[in-house]
Amino acid sequence: MSANAIFAHQGGWDEILIIIGPLAVIVWVVALVRHRMRRETDAGAEVDAEAGSGVDAPAS
Repeated sequence: MSANAIFAHQGGWDEILIIIGPLAVIVWVVALVRHRMRRETDAGAEVDAEAGSGVDAPAS
């Protein structure tokens, strides 16, 4: 019996890794994008709040 045949059928764990690996990468990328979008919208909201507050910016 060859080593490849034994490795290919180890109770299903290797097939599970084939599915979980790419899914984990996709979830990580989506979380990264959501974090960046949230950070950008928060920064935009702060700029809008400062612009709409009516307080003059200090002169430099």
